[in-house]
Amino acid sequence: MQGIAPHGPSTRRPPEQVRRPPEQRRTGPSRPPAPHSVHEALICVALPALAISARHGQLTGQGLEGFYRSGRRLLATCRLRVDGVEPVPVQGRMLGADRARFVGTVRTPAETGPDPDVTVERLRDAEGKERIVLRSAASRELRLTVEVALGTDLAGLGAIAAGRAGPELPAGVHASGLRWAAPGTHAVVTAEPPPDDVLASAGLLCWEIRLPPGGTHGIELTIRAEQPGGNGGTRAAEPVAPSRGGAAPPWGEAVAEGDDPRAGALLAAALDDLRALLVRDLEHPADVHLAAGVPWRCDRTAPAEALWAARMALPLGVRLAGGTLRTLARAQLTGPGPGAGRLPGALRHSGAHLPPGCTGVEATLLFPAVLAEAWRWGLPAPEVAGLLPVAERCLQWLMGATKDTGYLPDPAPGGPYRCEVQAHAHRAAVLGAGLLRAHGRPGADGLLAWAAGLRRRFREEFWAEDLGGGRPVAARWPDGRRVVHLGSAAAHLLDTGLQGEGEYAPGLLDKVQTEQLARLLGGPALDCGWGLRSLGAKEAGHNPFGHRNGAVRVHETAVAVAGLVVAGYEREAAGLLKGVLDAAETFGHRLPEMYAGEQRTAGSAPLPHPAACRPAAVAAAGVVQLLTALAGVRPDVPAGAVTVRPPRSAPLGELRFTGLRVAEQPFAVRVSRLGLGMVEEAAAGLQLGV
Repeated sequence: MQGIAPHGPSTRRPPEQVRRPPEQRRTGPSRPPAPHSVHEALICVALPALAISARHGQLTGQGLEGFYRSGRRLLATCRLRVDGVEPVPVQGRMLGADRARFVGTVRTPAETGPDPDVTVERLRDAEGKERIVLRSAASRELRLTVEVALGTDLAGLGAIAAGRAGPELPAGVHASGLRWAAPGTHAVVTAEPPPDDVLASAGLLCWEIRLPPGGTHGIELTIRAEQPGGNGGTRAAEPVAPSRGGAAPPWGEAVAEGDDPRAGALLAAALDDLRALLVRDLEHPADVHLAAGVPWRCDRTAPAEALWAARMALPLGVRLAGGTLRTLARAQLTGPGPGAGRLPGALRHSGAHLPPGCTGVEATLLFPAVLAEAWRWGLPAPEVAGLLPVAERCLQWLMGATKDTGYLPDPAPGGPYRCEVQAHAHRAAVLGAGLLRAHGRPGADGLLAWAAGLRRRFREEFWAEDLGGGRPVAARWPDGRRVVHLGSAAAHLLDTGLQGEGEYAPGLLDKVQTEQLARLLGGPALDCGWGLRSLGAKEAGHNPFGHRNGAVRVHETAVAVAGLVVAGYEREAAGLLKGVLDAAETFGHRLPEMYAGEQRTAGSAPLPHPAACRPAAVAAAGVVQLLTALAGVRPDVPAGAVTVRPPRSAPLGELRFTGLRVAEQPFAVRVSRLGLGMVEEAAAGLQLGV
């Protein structure tokens, strides 16, 4: 909370009477704690477990460092010493989304030259495993003392991020390790082989080891949570949302190959991140969905982002979409009142020009659209039938919320009417109508009539003419005031949705307006060279680090690229796509949800955003949409057909995808350097069109 400076009579004294040491001088009102920057951290994720480490590998308890389970820090400190000294860090790097490797060296007193004889390797796993391996290159046997100092506060991730972590807790001896206790939770660290000595007061495990010439010695630490038992004992803690449990992810092993090797590396990293973010509800273990991101938003479901991620990942298969839809269907608001049929969701900051928007509104509009598109990709009929009543209630809420004005306010009832929300509403109505009509349900004609009326009004009332050819209006207030600024949210006007027969639904803009929007999206005001800015560089309030005021959001750049490809504006799409690919190289192909939208110059690199989640569901799934847009796969499984329409410009040269899924069967497609598509593998019975 922002501090408040007291006011009252002046009590000023001569400067010599009020001088204080620097550490005691007041510099102004207290400020809310800023989130710790985690861009340089190595974050191992296998939700609900994660491990956050600095590149040197030692867990010092500083910032967010530690092993976590279900949002609780089980271990904050894990400092290794060999013969009383810490290893000199050599390298720290990720081996996968859930594993990291740290290497250091130790010089022993027996060494006569500058070269270290002992290498220390630490393999750290998000699930709570750490293996320490010492390797000797000495010419004679070494006798070494190994010490591991452990400690924790058992604090929650939110409290740690806000700077409110508690003091370190006292440790007690437990079997071959240590235990820490707090109300409701115990943390236990065990070691194999057991330590020669355990000093609970110092949180220290000690070994005396012998390393023969060229020999190795390994120590494995296991970190786990326990809950107090009813009779004074303990039992293993059940995770809130276990994800992996040895089960395969709900998609196949998709692979991208071609002239540009970055495509394959980026897709592989994205799939790794998606696997790490998978969670499931214990009461419905068959239904998996994606957490929003690590470390800030991994402890709860974000409905809009879960649906966006499931939709963009449809080329991988429909099982993720089905699990996400069923999970959110159980949270739908029911009963009397204007909110009946809506999905819950928190308010979200909307930038400098608009008040916060409601993620529940966005999720409610996404639900029928995702269901309709998942049906086209091959979601089985029984699953569609079970979810159809939920989609109907979402559409009924939409029609009720727009009956007076024809526009959807967000948040209701006072507005404003945002352009991207009208785009979401239009897509939901058109795709939802097709879904209802195909399944013999009433209401399709009313939805299509409403959508046609929205298109007519929108093209007049949501377009601002200017000397540059005009631009979309970002939002309108019910009293007629317009908010005219250029931002990435306008890209949603190109995202119309797949409606069958290899075609996309009509858009809110006419042909001339669509052409002008494509020019704006590819222009320097929005395209910074690394992707699409969330607010144009020349707009008031622009901030390259503002997550709605100028930062590059991977999700919206992916929406823009896919929409531009479908609309036929391949040059603008290729510029944005290549900018993201170039940015991904600097991030080790593991894209954060956003990064600074500073203008690209020769020799520059994108600046990381200190508060960005990495990995993030919409960024990882956005990579899937970015790349598969180049294949142009348009399935209509209910009609027994699939069409491939890649961009003729082939911006990445020859590109081949294997391991995609249509009708839940493997699907492979190749795009030539001339932009010609060829299906190499598909489910039996599908009629293929190119």
